[in-house]
Amino acid sequence: MTRLHPLTRSQQMSRIAGRHTRPERLLRSELWRSGLRYRLHYQIVGVRPDIVFVGPRVAVFVDGCFWHGCPDHYVRPRSNTEFWSQKLRTNVERDARQTTELEACGWRVCRLWEHEVVQDPCAAAAEVERALGSEPWMPRQQWRVVSVVPSDGDDTETWLLLDLRHRELERVETHKRSLGAR
Repeated sequence: MTRLHPLTRSQQMSRIAGRHTRPERLLRSELWRSGLRYRLHYQIVGVRPDIVFVGPRVAVFVDGCFWHGCPDHYVRPRSNTEFWSQKLRTNVERDARQTTELEACGWRVCRLWEHEVVQDPCAAAAEVERALGSEPWMPRQQWRVVSVVPSDGDDTETWLLLDLRHRELERVETHKRSLGAR
């Protein structure tokens, strides 16, 4: 059957899965293969991490590069820029708030980028296993793109990045305008 009308942007975006994504399934498969058992989307203090280890109190999030401001793969949308800028900032603020709330309640929060999981599911699972370990675990620094401003007259843009756990830490970078993932 031929489609008479192409999907609108809104219809296209609404079809993007928020749960059970390919990176999540890859990580879950690798964790299961390692003998680790977990809960999916288990609610903790109003937050639903992607994967939860209740006993050891470890919450795992697999963050999408576009939706959560990956400093390696974020690409600023060309249309409806006000909406997308606000959406990105809201997502990053929510990620920071959720991480802070969970850690304040004694949970270890392990955040992985979707590209890390897809590129090397074994290494991603090893990171989760380190978080599950009994020895002290230090989460990696989590830089997030929160704002992108195009430069006048050339093909560069200025990125403002914040650290997820220490929001007072910020850095500014200049990048060549990207048309796709780096």
